[in-house]
Amino acid sequence: QVQLVKSGGGSVQAGGSLKLSCVGSGYDFSRCRMAWYRQAPGKERELVSIISTSYTTLYSDSVKGRFTISRVDVDKMLVLQMMSLKTEDTAMYYCAACWRGGDDDYKYWGQGTQVTVSS
Repeated sequence: QVQLVKSGGGSVQAGGSLKLSCVGSGYDFSRCRMAWYRQAPGKERELVSIISTSYTTLYSDSVKGRFTISRVDVDKMLVLQMMSLKTEDTAMYYCAACWRGGDDDYKYWGQGTQVTVSS
């Protein structure tokens, strides 16, 4: 059974930091491209960051320089460190595993975790 278990998230004031983690099981974590997405109320889901199996990273312009994605394959863990948070970062955040080649086409998705940034 495939699972993506998330931890972290919560509420913070603007300028603060939060860390999201996602632990995978039931699939070969080390062979999968991983990603973080987010969806704010009334908006479409958007890509936040990607990390490949060779640890190459990509960030959306809106989070570049503030967020850091990382992975620890031995622990099957995906991490998103969020710094200098802004109110516009408020959203439900999702981890995604095992890209299948299409836009936003990941085989596995974790349940969302809420991040709320207040001014």
